[in-house]
Amino acid sequence: MIEKIHVDGKKKGDILLYALSTCGWCRKTKNLLNEIGVAYDYIDVDELSDEESTKLENEVLKKWNPDCTYPTIVINNKRSINKFSESKLRELGK
Repeated sequence: MIEKIHVDGKKKGDILLYALSTCGWCRKTKNLLNEIGVAYDYIDVDELSDEESTKLENEVLKKWNPDCTYPTIVINNKRSINKFSESKLRELGK
């Protein structure tokens, strides 16, 4: 099972961020989520083994974001925000 890293904050649903540790937009997303104080989990996909990252991209990311771009934020396993969007992310904190 792929390990998620948890960041404490206000519980605004089940928020899971798929990111790359080297991606500037992913870093901006984490910083904004931290700024608005929302609890979330994240997975830095590039820090997984090749097998894990391929499996994750094929089974999970393509479901939410067929382009497999980062960041991809899945909310309550019902909808996603694909790519950095400050306005959509700020809505999570309301």
